[in-house]
Amino acid sequence: MNAVYRQRLLSELAEPSETKLLLVVLDGLGGLPVESLGWRTELEAAKKQNLDELAKRSSLGLAYPVAPGITPGSSPGHMALFGYDPVEYEIGRGVLEAIGIGVELEENDVAIRANFATAKRCNGEWVITDRRAGRIPTSECERLCNLLQTSIEHIDDVEVIIRPVKEHRFVVVFRGEGLGEAVNDTDPQAVGVAALPPKGEDAQSRKTAYIAARFIERAAELLSGEERANFVLLRGFSKLPKLPSMQELFKLNPAAIAVYPMYRGLAKLVGMKLIDVYGETIADEIEALRKHYDEFDYFFLHIKQTDSRGEDGDALGKVKVIEEFDEHLPKLLELKPDVLVITGDHSTPSSWKAHSWHPVPFLLHSRWVIPDSEASGFNERSCARGMLGHFAMVETMSLMLAHAGRLQKFRA
Repeated sequence: MNAVYRQRLLSELAEPSETKLLLVVLDGLGGLPVESLGWRTELEAAKKQNLDELAKRSSLGLAYPVAPGITPGSSPGHMALFGYDPVEYEIGRGVLEAIGIGVELEENDVAIRANFATAKRCNGEWVITDRRAGRIPTSECERLCNLLQTSIEHIDDVEVIIRPVKEHRFVVVFRGEGLGEAVNDTDPQAVGVAALPPKGEDAQSRKTAYIAARFIERAAELLSGEERANFVLLRGFSKLPKLPSMQELFKLNPAAIAVYPMYRGLAKLVGMKLIDVYGETIADEIEALRKHYDEFDYFFLHIKQTDSRGEDGDALGKVKVIEEFDEHLPKLLELKPDVLVITGDHSTPSSWKAHSWHPVPFLLHSRWVIPDSEASGFNERSCARGMLGHFAMVETMSLMLAHAGRLQKFRA
């Protein structure tokens, strides 16, 4: 179905209700068989009695974030889960990161997600040896951002705003006239190779690229004495988009519970209320959900560590995160949401150490499902045989609304 027509149809059919919807995103959930796990995926290897029992009372399937064979970033996967076609609505990661930490962006700003990195100078180029600078602690990131901000307030006629995010991540905002966002990432997405020079696709973006190159050069000078974080990588050059809200489209009163700024930023862009989380554990997030459960009718609960462990190639670590979530699942079920979806925004196999194109395991629980009672549990192979089949992730919202009794009949 055409993306614009699908969204218009949902908006036309959606109606308010007292039912509660809960979307749990275990970031990077999907995996591949790993030798160290006996050629099982992380989901198959995890001891997760609660999830496995819930799977037999739910409908299962596999969801494609964008399309078969397409490896998605985090933004497209979440946009699809929220009911926005990820091809129709492209949102830069810089904007998401900036909004997520509370930066008030202006119309002409270009926001950039940045990493502190480790690099060495070789034949006039910066060769990357660690794209994340050893995942430096957030306190160190804050110190380095203060160092950069004190020394780089402007480049020519452009104001430079630098804010720490978490660990090795920070945000850079270029504020000025005549700036474009069509600039490539400087992160080569690999080690042992040179950082990429910023290049703009049009006149305004070439100005942004020039400012970015000056910023990188100046940052490298200031960071030259650092043992780990001696270089910066820039990603996701983007401007603030205009999106219809979930309230407008789906008649929902939505809220987001997430620790990482990017996901808070994405949720805020589509109209979700951001709920404060006092702590960073799964237990802390669930406690925030329980505290505010009566205030909203749609909740997005994001868990990052599954993705982080996958990107680190830590299969056992990813297994442990899944098991930790499983221990807390009864607390979610005690809330008795009318619709519960547990899935990921993309797959991050630990054997791949990156996002992959593989479809994502998907569990839908409500009183109206046809349960996959013969399923072996919640894992990739059971989901491949599940009642929901293989489907586009953007259909998540229509499935959730329908199972919550929030969609009127289509025509007579």
